[in-house]
Amino acid sequence: MIQLNSTTTYSETSLTLTALVDTALCVGAGGSSGSLADKPIVRTAKGELLIPASQLKGRVRHECEKLARGLHLPVCDSPNPQTMCPQRAGFAEDFDRRFQNPNFCIEDYKGFHCPICQIFGNPVLPSRVLFDDLICTQDPANLPEVLRPGVTLNRRRRTAENQKLFLLETSPVNTKLPFQGDIHILPGYPPYTKALLLAALRHIHALGGSKSGGLGWLHWKFTPQEIDNTVWDALLLE
Repeated sequence: MIQLNSTTTYSETSLTLTALVDTALCVGAGGSSGSLADKPIVRTAKGELLIPASQLKGRVRHECEKLARGLHLPVCDSPNPQTMCPQRAGFAEDFDRRFQNPNFCIEDYKGFHCPICQIFGNPVLPSRVLFDDLICTQDPANLPEVLRPGVTLNRRRRTAENQKLFLLETSPVNTKLPFQGDIHILPGYPPYTKALLLAALRHIHALGGSKSGGLGWLHWKFTPQEIDNTVWDALLLE
């Protein structure tokens, strides 16, 4: 049993961000919500539109990995646990040797952990960042249900499939709905964490489904952050 008086209180820092959706958003929910849509949009228990934290964290990690590789840093292969740090199964010996860097050692955790795992965690190392769901601040009563029709395509025949019409529920179009939330950065994070997270967010221009069809395109607003340019030196390990 967990005793509440024995839990640890963390002193954390946060990044407050707002996603302004420029087009209709389609983040599908599993199951039926009583809507006519085959793929209803995900909502909170209060009916508010949201962008799930899991989707945002996955996209941010992916962009951080691309940035780190662009800096010629060794990065493990997520999300497969066997190819992530510290196991890195199947890696070539020469490449795996690049991970054996004193900067990749974390006290009280065995093995070597790449810069991305030091932020987002892996099967051994806990994550240093916690993402909130991004919640739409508009009153749900003022957001009507919008259904967008679509058809399944046969890519081999390059035609629409018979009897494959479906309906997607989306947010209203061209309303620039604001979705707000925080990224909580826990103690023990690497010094380059904020800089890398902000850089990664600037590479994310769309979220949700049917992005190629014009859905989910957005831009970001952040609270002002003072980032010392010297933090990037912590990433220049070689």
